Amino acid sequence: MNTQSINDFAPEPLRGPQFDARPALDEEGFNLPPILIQYWHTVLRWRWLMAGIVVACVLAGIAITLLMAPLYTAEAQLQIDRQQKQITNVDGLEAELPGQDMEFYATQYELLKARPLAERVATQLKLYDNDAFLEAHGLDPQAFDAEGSEKTAAQLKEERERMVVNTLLDSVEIAPIRMSKLVNIGYTSRDAQLSSKIANAWTSAFIALSMERQFASTADARKFLEERLETLRERLEESERQVVLYANKTGIVTLDEVRDANGKSIGNRTLTGSTLEQLASELNSATAARIAAEARAGTGGGNTAEAVGSATLSQLRSQRAQVAANYSKMLVQFAPEFPAVAELKEQLKAIDEAISVETSRIANARSREYREAVSREQDLIRKVATLKGELSQQNQANIEYAIYQREADTNRQLYDALLQRYKEIGVAGSVGVNNIAVVEPAIAPARPSSPVLLINLAIALLLGVGIAGATAFALEQIDEGIREPGQVEALLRLPLLGLTPMLESGNVLEELKDVKSSFYDAYFSIHSSLAFSTSHGFPKSVAVTSTRPAEGKSSSSTALATILGRTGKRVLLIDADMRSPSIHGFFEKQNTRGLSHYLAGENDWESMVQETDRTNLFILSAGPVPPSAAELLSGDRLREFVALALTKFDHVVIDSPPVLGMTDAALIANAVESMVYVVQSAGAAVRGIRASIKRIQMGNAHLSGVILTKMGDRTNGYGYGYGYGYGYGYGKRYGEEGAEAKA
Repeated sequence: MNTQSINDFAPEPLRGPQFDARPALDEEGFNLPPILIQYWHTVLRWRWLMAGIVVACVLAGIAITLLMAPLYTAEAQLQIDRQQKQITNVDGLEAELPGQDMEFYATQYELLKARPLAERVATQLKLYDNDAFLEAHGLDPQAFDAEGSEKTAAQLKEERERMVVNTLLDSVEIAPIRMSKLVNIGYTSRDAQLSSKIANAWTSAFIALSMERQFASTADARKFLEERLETLRERLEESERQVVLYANKTGIVTLDEVRDANGKSIGNRTLTGSTLEQLASELNSATAARIAAEARAGTGGGNTAEAVGSATLSQLRSQRAQVAANYSKMLVQFAPEFPAVAELKEQLKAIDEAISVETSRIANARSREYREAVSREQDLIRKVATLKGELSQQNQANIEYAIYQREADTNRQLYDALLQRYKEIGVAGSVGVNNIAVVEPAIAPARPSSPVLLINLAIALLLGVGIAGATAFALEQIDEGIREPGQVEALLRLPLLGLTPMLESGNVLEELKDVKSSFYDAYFSIHSSLAFSTSHGFPKSVAVTSTRPAEGKSSSSTALATILGRTGKRVLLIDADMRSPSIHGFFEKQNTRGLSHYLAGENDWESMVQETDRTNLFILSAGPVPPSAAELLSGDRLREFVALALTKFDHVVIDSPPVLGMTDAALIANAVESMVYVVQSAGAAVRGIRASIKRIQMGNAHLSGVILTKMGDRTNGYGYGYGYGYGYGYGKRYGEEGAEAKA
């Protein structure tokens, strides 16, 4: 038996990134149509229900709009400037953060909706006892009358006040304008004048409460600063007293103090430090003088600066040079013993002694200057050492002195800062600056703000579409049947042999008489599909089954057998549904003898075959209902009978029982060449159909494909469009007016 289906000969799908778009899969891995197509088909199926829901919602919106009382909204506009309260001007006490502006305005918006503000407005406008206010909001003032009530007058008054405040809070709307300091305050009621009055009162009360909070915070700040100033003043006096006492105790004499721009001491000059600084400078000068004198003292002879610059030495050297010249000239002419020559020699000796005496005097003067420089340097060194010791002691005392001084400086700065802030707060409190201003007061609106018919209609339309979509989706989830041709192959993995329309008359044979009817054309197309399912054409033996009764399997088997007969083939139509036989009723034949007799052991089957009024069509009825149809079908008698029948007939068509809950169809499938599965449109659930098909396939039966039956108006949007006629448009029955023209 051929066990391959049409899908086995399909070409391989294209591979590659550009061909990787795959249809969606359900929970069991079967291909589904695109999601948008599924939604569109759902809309088409339930379009009338959805349209009714939408129309009902729109009509309800119109009725509600006409019945609603008109409401008037008055708006006032405020400008709120950023204002940061700062009690102390000390850096680091309150850090500036980027989100403080956002927090500030969010706080202001919440304050605009605060209950104390509503209570202030109610008190200011005397709304607690105003019946017109309650009536303007659709409330009954009589509900708070003491007469006929079990509550006391105090309890009713409290409830009325609570109701007034809650109504105010529910009716006010705070609408900040983005990217600005403006905020709109709207109030809605049935009275236009009352709305504008309350909106303006709301802005006034908010400004008043804001100023009261500022005044209260200013008073608290001044009181706080006064207490702090008194404490700091006492601390400052005490710290300055400690500085003076400690300086006197340790002998620190301060000449002057160096302070920064904030008045803080950054250094001081004491008497000891100043004296040491002066002596250190003189010591440096003495050391330099000593070094210079030492250098001069170490240089002797006539080459010193004093010797070179001395006028006496210069004169003596000049005289000696002249005498030496005369002496040399005389030695040329006379002998050394010559008196004139000897006299010149004595003169040279005297001049040389004078020069030596003068040079010695200059050398002695340098030595004396060096000794004096050394003595002065040593004296200054001793004095500097003494002052260093004193200054070292003072420096140790200065550590504690600096602590006292820093404490005094800190107290002075805090005191000055708080004193300045105290003066600023006093000025600000007396001026009473407010950071909130009314930009535009509210006026009584001329037209109601609601209800707006177009907006309500739009809301009703959207609501209707939403309800309609949800209803259609819910019905779609409840309806698990196959509703469109595209779902057959995707969900069942079987080829679709064809579709059949819903019968108008309910009589299959009457519909098949008209060869140009959509019903006949549908089954002829199914016949053609089955002819391509095998290599030798239409299967010799074929059984038709379904998931459950009344899905059109008997009509399908009868129609296929009738069409086969019209093609010139001898066809035997067997009614194997022995539990609920129906084929004999189609042809108005007897059911006294039939298949059950043959399966029970009677061999004369030819006498059981009945001829019909259809061309080449014979039937074998089911026969009497047996005690156990499954036991009769479980043997080989049915297979043998099909083989015998094919010796007399060209084709055998078997009307099988439904699969769900019975094994008859699976047993019959083993006796025939092919099995055709009938599925009613929007009928049995997909899970049931899959389970039934799996049962048949477990018996190695060959399923040629699926026939989708009873395609009615709810499925006109799919595939072939039975609402406009099948095939080439034979929308009318043969013989009706216009049929020949269309043919």
